[in-house]
Amino acid sequence: MKQFVLITAGVYGMLSVILGAFGAHAFKSILSAEKLVSFETGVRYQMYHAIVLLIIGLALSFTTSVEKWAAICLIAGVFFFSFSIYFLSFAEHWNINLRFLGPITPVGGCFLIAGWLLLIIFFIKNKVIL
Repeated sequence: MKQFVLITAGVYGMLSVILGAFGAHAFKSILSAEKLVSFETGVRYQMYHAIVLLIIGLALSFTTSVEKWAAICLIAGVFFFSFSIYFLSFAEHWNINLRFLGPITPVGGCFLIAGWLLLIIFFIKNKVIL
């Protein structure tokens, strides 16, 4: 589990840098200002959580179900939240109706919230102190 979390953190981090660079340069001529802001939100949340996954991947042992589920929720949350935003941002440009993805974004947000809540529970139960 530890290796999976660390590899996922690396992949999410790398993709957020790549997508952020495209968003700052190449996609400016393709996406409207409103869609570009949404796209950048997805990139930002992806990077924030890549960093968090890297930290917990290095710091936690993943011996308890709370640790494992916190990581799983964060990984799934980034996937559903950020990637649905990416596709929704390009739907108009691709001339494809992807409105069905609209409800997926808040589902991803709920997974992110659940992951953070599980981390808080883990920290409280284990009296984690720096």
